[in-house]
This record gives sequence, structure tokens and C-alpha cells, in this order.
Amino acid sequence: MYKNKEVRIVFSENADEMYKELNKVVGEEKNKGNISSFHQTLLRSIERVKELLKNNPFAGDQVQKSLIPKVYIIKYGIDNLWRIELANHWRMIYTITGNKIEILNFILDIVDHKEYNKIFRYK
Repeated sequence: MYKNKEVRIVFSENADEMYKELNKVVGEEKNKGNISSFHQTLLRSIERVKELLKNNPFAGDQVQKSLIPKVYIIKYGIDNLWRIELANHWRMIYTITGNKIEILNFILDIVDHKEYNKIFRYK
């Protein structure tokens, strides 16, 4: 709950695929006895950020409207964009919508630093 509103975290198709694949890899690693890996660290980081966003949907850094990549505007019709850091220089990119009853954090992408730079056209 945030200011008496329920907060929901919803993944886009792209983010959901990545999240499911990461869970699968972590499960396989743990079955093989691997208790510490890059994948496990990243998954823990995502889970931590999901909980953080449930308590404060505005916990990330808001992207200036003029810097929102057109791909997100075209694909999702968004008018706000947020990013939050994950472990190992990964980023979670999301938008916030809502109504009088709930706040929705819609996770657009979970990307590594290289892909993040590509999306935002950083060099």
C-alpha cells in the first residue's frame, strides 16, 4: 500500500520473458548445487526492487520527458518513464499509471548496461 492505494507490479511481455528465463536459470543452478552466481544476484536484486516499488512506486529516477525513448512511447503509449538500478549495472525500466484505487508499476524492460545505453542512445 502506498498512500492508501494498492500497488501492483506488472511485467511487459519482454520483461516477463526475461524474468521467467532468469528464474529458470537460477533454478537449474541451485539444482546443481551452485549457491552463488551472477544470475542469482540479479534475481535477488529484481525481487528486492519489486518489494521496494510496492512500498514506494516512485523509488526510481524519473526520466525527463524529452529523453523518453520513442520506442517506448510508440509501443506502450507512455507519458512517464522511470529507471531503477539493479545489481551488476543492470536497470529496470518502468512506467507508472493508476487510478483512485491502485497504482500500477508497469515494468517495460530489465536490461544490462550495454542494452540500456543502446535504448537511451548513450555512447
